Amino acid sequence: MRFLIQRVMDASVEIDGQTVAKINKGYLVLIGCTDSDTQQTADLYIRKLIGLRIFEDENGKTNLSLKDVGGSLLLVSQFTLYADCRKGNRPGFTGAGDPGHAKMLYDYITARCREQVPIVETGVFGADMKVRLTNDGPFTILLDEHILPVSKN
Repeated sequence: MRFLIQRVMDASVEIDGQTVAKINKGYLVLIGCTDSDTQQTADLYIRKLIGLRIFEDENGKTNLSLKDVGGSLLLVSQFTLYADCRKGNRPGFTGAGDPGHAKMLYDYITARCREQVPIVETGVFGADMKVRLTNDGPFTILLDEHILPVSKN
């Protein structure tokens, strides 16, 4: 699993010229899944996402979490996070999860986040989306299996 987290001042998703999701201060999270990912994996990533303290406090230190600042989430499925560029110039995507499995996990992640964060918006799984954002910082963090190893037992 991979979460690419961008601290944003605002972000939105458009499909066919229509805005389908929009947030103000919070995180835009691009989410990629593999076939070996589980709900247990997702729970670990969600805990880390919600608990991250990357908003500035009154002293300019990154000590505040999403909840502390009343931030929102915009979750967007992004299978291209698993692009394999090792050979040639055309990326391969065989590491990305089966679309049915990935959608199940994306829906699970969305539901779990909505239990903890008042405003959670989403893109549309599998759609051709135009994502706009104002990255705050810029501040971007990648959570993946190197950062959050999950036991395969």
